Amino acid sequence: MNKAQQKFGEPIEIVRKKVFPNMNGMVQDFIRQAPFVVLATANGAGDCDASPKGGRPGFVRVVDDKHLVLPDIAGNNLFQSYENLETNPKVGLLFLIPGCDWTVRVNGRVSLLEAERGRLQGVASEVFDPDDNTRVLQGLLVEVDEALSHCPRAFTFSRLWNTDAIAATQATNPNRYWLGRWRDEMARTDAPPLVLEGDWAEADR
Repeated sequence: MNKAQQKFGEPIEIVRKKVFPNMNGMVQDFIRQAPFVVLATANGAGDCDASPKGGRPGFVRVVDDKHLVLPDIAGNNLFQSYENLETNPKVGLLFLIPGCDWTVRVNGRVSLLEAERGRLQGVASEVFDPDDNTRVLQGLLVEVDEALSHCPRAFTFSRLWNTDAIAATQATNPNRYWLGRWRDEMARTDAPPLVLEGDWAEADR
């Protein structure tokens, strides 16, 4: 029992039982239908990072009930998650399906996969709207320690997928707004001028 449980109470039995040491059929099917996952990592000193990953449903591959493959698509070259994994191989994954208030969580340990061989050999970049830089650089093999489905409570609290709220946000052209805010902040630093391509260029118009 942890300190929070000592203070606020232990989970009921059905909640305890929902945490499995492998991925049951529901969890596997959810992952195959999920186009989005958040990858949480921490380095050996405990400094944390959470990185969004996206692609076509099934871009995270279910190998079996204990293993997943997560391809790494070329991006901004910060590699913060991979830097953390150099000193701490543990990860947490949160899978999302648009419009669905249920989520799936997976915790485990990873090993690095090279794109040219093994489990990543021949794996394509399974994404919507690819650009000239869309390619698989490397990947992670996740060995599952814990897997569980997560109830809709946080999503109903936030109404995250409320269609009226989504439409109202889209009407304000939020990508252009937040890109503009980001550029304003970058202009206050010594960062070089930003050259936009593809969807980023469209958002700036």
